[in-house]
Amino acid sequence: MRQLSVIVPFYNVQDYAPETLACLRANAAPGTEFILVDDCSTDSTGELLEQAARHLPGAVYVRHAHNGGLATARNTGLDRARGRYVTFLDGDDWLAPGYYRRLVAAIAELDCDFVRTDHVQCAARARTIHRVPHGRRGVVQDPRSAILPATHPTSVDYAYAWAGIYHRRLLDDGLLHFPDGLRTAEDRPWIWRLHREARTFAVVGLLGVFYRRGVSNSLTQIGDVRQLDFLRAFDQVVEETAADRDAELLLPKAVRNFCAIIAHHLNNIERFEKPVARRLREMSADALRRMPQHVLTEVLDAMDTDRSELLRRLHRRGVPAGVSA
Repeated sequence: MRQLSVIVPFYNVQDYAPETLACLRANAAPGTEFILVDDCSTDSTGELLEQAARHLPGAVYVRHAHNGGLATARNTGLDRARGRYVTFLDGDDWLAPGYYRRLVAAIAELDCDFVRTDHVQCAARARTIHRVPHGRRGVVQDPRSAILPATHPTSVDYAYAWAGIYHRRLLDDGLLHFPDGLRTAEDRPWIWRLHREARTFAVVGLLGVFYRRGVSNSLTQIGDVRQLDFLRAFDQVVEETAADRDAELLLPKAVRNFCAIIAHHLNNIERFEKPVARRLREMSADALRRMPQHVLTEVLDAMDTDRSELLRRLHRRGVPAGVSA
């Protein structure tokens, strides 16, 4: 068995892939495999990966015949992974030299199901450290204890898959695969499932992942219909949380998160194409109607006035005739 499997999806990132591949070479070590998944790129990304696979120690190159999105590409990597531990990197991000050696040492010492780490966000020339929103560091805990409170950021709100490392037993238990086909917010159902169903986790103050923001072809920069997959992602979070043994405690957090992201997109609706903006309003109204209504009422009562009123207006427009809002 390999010590570490690193899953790296790439899609049309020819300008950034050389830096990403160089940082992988700086982290190569015996027992480490790099699973490079080309999600049917249409630029020269695939050629860069084919060349890198011949020279990068431990490289495994896989190319999709059709573009499936980040979740599907990560799942392809998971299906190929042979490591005792698994981690992720996106094809336009990079790492500090020797980072994976320190990351593996952290989870081996703590002997837990998964470890979450801080990261550095990079936008143009600005560098900002982003911390896992969890106070206790270097202590093994129950992941459920890091879901609440509902009104404050917690570990489930820090959904970056690449900001951590995961024991293979989670993969064997079916907890590491992503909802197939989701184009955005694919990590939200994933991180909630980890915190509900894994047994142990820890947070460490380890920096080494550099997350590139503002990439022109990133879905966070594109206002097309793929952005609306966040609705399917959070529908899954709410549905699965409603079936949990602690649903009464956890649902307010899930519903509040869903409401917050709907409000965020509505407040930035001008960046969407007009037909997509119309669908966003319609689908968001339907989503509010699907939520547990008693929980939704409590959440809206507790939210700030601007977002609460925005969502209440949308909810009223989305309720069919004859049904009380």
